[in-house]
Amino acid sequence: MRALDWGVVALYLAGTLVLGLWVARRGARSLAEFFVGGRAIPWWLAATSMAATSFNVDTPLYVAGRVARDGVAGNWEWWAFALSHVLMAVVLAKLWRRAQVLTDVEMTEIRYGGRPAAGLRMFRAFLIAVPFNCLSIGYGMLAMRKLVAALGVFESLPSLPGDERLWAILPILVIVVIYTAASGLWGVVTTDFLQYLLAMGGAVTVMLYALGEVGGLSGLTATLRESGQGDKLALLPTGPDATLPMSTFLGYLLVQWWAFRNSDGGGMFVQRLSSTASEKEATKAAHLFNILNYVVRTWPWVLVGLAALVVLPNLEDPELAYPIMMVRYLPTGVLGLVFASLVAAFMSSVSTQVNWGASYLVNDLYARFTGERDDARLMRAARWASVLLAVLAAVGSFFMDSVGGVFRFAILIGTGPGLVLLLRWFWWRINAWAEIAAMAAGLVLAILSSAGVLGALTFGERLMVSAFGAMLIWVPVMYLTAPEAPAVLDGFYARVRPAGAWGPVRARTSLTPLDDGVRDARRWLAWTVVILGGTLAIGWVLLY
Repeated sequence: MRALDWGVVALYLAGTLVLGLWVARRGARSLAEFFVGGRAIPWWLAATSMAATSFNVDTPLYVAGRVARDGVAGNWEWWAFALSHVLMAVVLAKLWRRAQVLTDVEMTEIRYGGRPAAGLRMFRAFLIAVPFNCLSIGYGMLAMRKLVAALGVFESLPSLPGDERLWAILPILVIVVIYTAASGLWGVVTTDFLQYLLAMGGAVTVMLYALGEVGGLSGLTATLRESGQGDKLALLPTGPDATLPMSTFLGYLLVQWWAFRNSDGGGMFVQRLSSTASEKEATKAAHLFNILNYVVRTWPWVLVGLAALVVLPNLEDPELAYPIMMVRYLPTGVLGLVFASLVAAFMSSVSTQVNWGASYLVNDLYARFTGERDDARLMRAARWASVLLAVLAAVGSFFMDSVGGVFRFAILIGTGPGLVLLLRWFWWRINAWAEIAAMAAGLVLAILSSAGVLGALTFGERLMVSAFGAMLIWVPVMYLTAPEAPAVLDGFYARVRPAGAWGPVRARTSLTPLDDGVRDARRWLAWTVVILGGTLAIGWVLLY
């Protein structure tokens, strides 16, 4: 990194800070403005923000590591989530928008009633806002530390006390917290738009330079096949030479997407859907997100990961392939621009997670259980909560080593309650105790399988143990406990009016569903084919 590179990065950081503070006027009006943009954010801006949020600095490092270990097919670990994200676009986006919630955890006391619902809301809000959210922010910081180390940033730092990794990341983190705490969601989504464009431009730039070093696409595929690594090009893990275990692939495709705690959309995405002006806007935002997230962004990272197998064989830490190739092949100025694009990806994800996590702490814990309604006090609490989450995540990041390993652990400990979260929209019999049992059982089984107590299992087998083991617990618990009170069920149904098994409730309320479940199922299958089929078709054209 030379003076020109640092100048580009400094210009980007200054521009982002100015832009975030410029929109602070909107984000500071009320709690609804701070956390859901006053429900006035355009659908295309919400969609781009969702895509930018899921594109963290850890993502290209993670993809390079997955390609090195399991080939292109290893990307099914995140491609499989397209099944739930398409379901979000076709079915759940309109339901969440009708619910008129500030956070997805707020739904707990709309769908369920009594002390179990209040306790569940409090537990979920804390669990997701603090340990889960800080874990997610932390492994983004881990990737940022790996990146700045590979770029030689430590070598240019003056002698500073403490851990030099913290000093390298601290200025970026401070800028994120300043504009996020000042502007709320409007600042997040506005800067996300710029950050997504910059991040994708950087990914394409690295891809073009990497392909130039290996003789283009034809040279890349030919070299891999000649060196005995042709199996790494497979889009599906078929045949005896598949690098991805079939049990793991089936776990991704048949279990992970519906068993994971974000099966119903996930808190960050629900926040974006709730910030749009209508059901139609929310649905359009979710569809555009799927196109940007899977069809558009996949292949630049995958191709760089494949090129690294040629130019950086037997790399001890495959996750470092992406930044090493940046340093090796990008000229001065371009290196600074691409580094800025990865900083943009990092800032986008952190700003979202800080704002989203603070929404749980303030809306679902502080305001809910203290009765505080004064907007000025709630806004102060929201800003302090943003700072607290950033500090906790920074501390936690120093205890992490592997981006991919942390990503997998985050998936595993969240596996179990997903089916309950989906069914609560479509079946009146789901109650709070079923969700509590599913969360507790899934968490315990994930910890036991990660510790090796349940034997040597592939990742796919561990997913199945958590998902189906939790089901063996929550289904009996549901039938052994009373259903939710009729008044609670009637109120929820009248508010959302979903399709599904709501017979007794429909009879009491005399309200028909607003959706056609059969039509939505057909549309879900069709859009899944479009998104995953489009992603795989591009891969086929590039690699075969």
